[in-house]
Amino acid sequence: MIKKLSKILIVLLAIPLLLIWLCNSVITNAAEGKIFSDTSDISKNKVGLVLGTSKKLIGGLPNPYYTFRIQAALILYQSNKVDFILVSGDNGTTYYNEPQTFKNDLVKGGIPSDRIFLDYAGFRTLDSMVRAKEVFGLDSVTVISQQFHNERAIYLAEKKGLVAIGFNAEDISMKHGLKVQLREYLARVKVFIDLLFKTEPKFYGERIEIKC
Repeated sequence: MIKKLSKILIVLLAIPLLLIWLCNSVITNAAEGKIFSDTSDISKNKVGLVLGTSKKLIGGLPNPYYTFRIQAALILYQSNKVDFILVSGDNGTTYYNEPQTFKNDLVKGGIPSDRIFLDYAGFRTLDSMVRAKEVFGLDSVTVISQQFHNERAIYLAEKKGLVAIGFNAEDISMKHGLKVQLREYLARVKVFIDLLFKTEPKFYGERIEIKC
């Protein structure tokens, strides 16, 4: 009886682990050849899409994911690999505004204010990618985030009819970014759940065209 229960327990544990591995592998493989860390290797797009995150960590320290995304966006723009920056992030309350915070720092870094567009309803990566196409009218885009995030964003984008490549911001070591890395595995499973149930963005809104 104990051996039988042990086998059942092993199977019950193995199934979710296999599911996580499969989802991770599909998304990683789908992004192969579409993510870049050097501007000399990446093709030009009209718009670079920065995926939002908080500027500060819960304890008040600077968030390195934010800092590195700012740096990557500046490098990409200054290398003439994008003409405009679209910042997509959470603006869920009066006191929390990811897109505007990003814009302030990008302008400080030298990108003209009129070259930056803000998506205030990018509550999730799914929302950001769908809205880039449906609200901002993009057919192709360069996603700017850490590699693991770019891979997931590219997969979602292409499932929603948006051609995407990724420019990798500097990543965080496993030691300091373990929590985010573990959460990413679950986020990749959620990708397939959202696609299965045809999950839509929280908001759409009026169309905003990014013109040259």
